[in-house]
Amino acid sequence: MSGVTCELAAYAAGLKYEDLPSAVVERAKLLILDITGIMVRARHDAESTQSMIATVQRLGLATGDCTVIGDESGYAPTAAALINGTLAHSLDFDDTHAQGSLHSSAPIVPAALAAAEMSESSGKDFIAAVVAGYEVQIRLSLALCPSEHYDRGYHPTATCGVFGAAVAAGKLLGLGADGMEHAFGIALSQAAGSMQFLADGAWTKRSHVGQAAQNGLICATMAGEGFQGPREAFEGKWGFLFAYAPNGDPGKVVEGLGESWKTLELAVKPYPSCRYTHAAMDALAALRRDNKFNIADIESVEIGLPETGWKIVGTPEADKRNPTSIVDGQFSMPFCAAVVLREGTLSWDHYGTHLQDEQTLDLGRRVSTIVDPRAEAAFPENMAAVVRIRTKAETYEAFVGIPKGEPDNFLSKTEFLQKFNDLCGPYLSDSFSERLATGLLDLDDANSVSSVIGFGRTTQ
Repeated sequence: MSGVTCELAAYAAGLKYEDLPSAVVERAKLLILDITGIMVRARHDAESTQSMIATVQRLGLATGDCTVIGDESGYAPTAAALINGTLAHSLDFDDTHAQGSLHSSAPIVPAALAAAEMSESSGKDFIAAVVAGYEVQIRLSLALCPSEHYDRGYHPTATCGVFGAAVAAGKLLGLGADGMEHAFGIALSQAAGSMQFLADGAWTKRSHVGQAAQNGLICATMAGEGFQGPREAFEGKWGFLFAYAPNGDPGKVVEGLGESWKTLELAVKPYPSCRYTHAAMDALAALRRDNKFNIADIESVEIGLPETGWKIVGTPEADKRNPTSIVDGQFSMPFCAAVVLREGTLSWDHYGTHLQDEQTLDLGRRVSTIVDPRAEAAFPENMAAVVRIRTKAETYEAFVGIPKGEPDNFLSKTEFLQKFNDLCGPYLSDSFSERLATGLLDLDDANSVSSVIGFGRTTQ
């Protein structure tokens, strides 16, 4: 198929707030609220943040008018996009798309925020830009076949995210269809994100999402200033869909474009860990709640996952049973399972207490993972899991097909606000936290995004 890049560029440039169904608008505002709370907490609590701040200071980018959420200082637009994008993914608490096997808001919303502050954009324009970014990023991942993309060592959140970020920024900077096509071509040379971080718990999973936000903003700005990128960025001989996966399908990029909304397929996380761990944690929490077994009596725990998830959070078993860093823990099914069995849930603060807790680590060493047929059958529509807990007296089993936070098992507005307040509570006053949340939930009434996001710039 030819013309896919051109068609996608025309769609992205032309999408208006008035074109969006009300359900898409409301969902987008909740997703923006969610990612904002995550950025506030990560600005202060993520161990990788200070080195990122120091980097942009040394580069002379820590002066400007753009906002880093949870930070009183102003930054250059590119620095704000880089830092916010990194913060958004630093807790691994951000939204996900099951079939696309990626996170959407983390690279897209930060690029849009910087562009909105550069151009004094309205809330309605901001929402339309973010939704256009979601629709492009998710469709690109689906067209790649995420499992095959992963097998080549790529992280689709970042590789596809730079295009979504370019779309969101480009719309707010006034790109037309031709400019958007050039932005795609420029972004083709910036699509990166290696899964090598899994080998040693490195921080690059966070930074390469921030770089996708930053690079998307730069690509859109370059295109707006007349810089030319190659045509056919997606379907060309050396285009994205063929250079980054063996069986890319350009048709999937435009399938249902303007008729079905991938934004409504995004899920929100109740736990700050890899989404592939969540169904199992839901099952473990339910078994813990409904049965009276003693943790000390657990002989073994077996967790069945879809193969793609098992490759990420289940193997190699020796490493997953012995996490030494937060990133290790976020991608360790045994560790996440052990924390939930002891606490009933997993919160961000649990990493600090349980990574050095011998009882938790010992329990994690009793957890094994397998590829389970039922979980595999549910994939990729859902990241399901089956759990079997064997105690000295009995065996308990549970299957969760749709983890909490998926569109068919979504969080309520109250749950969104609870998550937001828990994240912002230590660092924003109640007054500013409330004003920020209210402003984001009423974003389509705002004449200026800057007037809303400013409440996230003042700390206690």
